[in-house]
Amino acid sequence: MSAANLYEVIRAPRVSEKTARLQEVSNQYVFEIAKTATKADVKAAVEKIFAVKVEAVNVVNVKGKSKTFKFRQGRRSDWRKAYVTLADGQSIDVMTTSA
Repeated sequence: MSAANLYEVIRAPRVSEKTARLQEVSNQYVFEIAKTATKADVKAAVEKIFAVKVEAVNVVNVKGKSKTFKFRQGRRSDWRKAYVTLADGQSIDVMTTSA
């Protein structure tokens, strides 16, 4: 898998209070991924980009919200996220890593 394909699979880290708590408690990191990415693709990409050992990957499809703007109905796009569990002693600094 080339470097360009790695960054197409993993689009961005998701940083929130919930994801920060997951990092501290269960050593899990959350990434926004491509809609077509599989668990194996995500595992390979995270291991190559961040040089860590991945134990498990869970993938969730997130439905886009319906929104109204100036009396017009719209809909946000659906997207996909992955919860990546790392081996004990491994960590990723998602704040300083650049794509």
